[in-house]
Amino acid sequence: MEIPKGKTRTEIKVREKIIKDFYARWIAENPSKSVWNKSLKAEIKVKFISINETYEHAARSYDSTIAVMRLTEILANAIVVSQGPKKSNDKNQKSFSKMYVLKYENVKLVVGYQKTKGEYVQYSITWGVDVQIKK
Repeated sequence: MEIPKGKTRTEIKVREKIIKDFYARWIAENPSKSVWNKSLKAEIKVKFISINETYEHAARSYDSTIAVMRLTEILANAIVVSQGPKKSNDKNQKSFSKMYVLKYENVKLVVGYQKTKGEYVQYSITWGVDVQIKK
């Protein structure tokens, strides 16, 4: 599969489709729609919001699109670098009580916590974000 590297609207649309198709295959291969994360010591679920947020952000860059293809590895091995409140003005974060930023290699994984369900949900994946691990 050829992933376009450019920044044109057409290339971004192609990457969006690649990401959506990848998630469809991933969900078919992972019926639990979740992966155990060592750092959170909990399952991270993949839901509709995960796909929407990720394709909207990751499709903007080639490297982020490639990072999505490593979904299982990233969900399992990313390390929590910070946690905080959700963005009050972001309707997509409405269902979360807290947001976590995790890092794996040069990939930023954002996970939301849904207190009402007791679930961690993958929110987005992006590449090349300089996230420092707090000690």
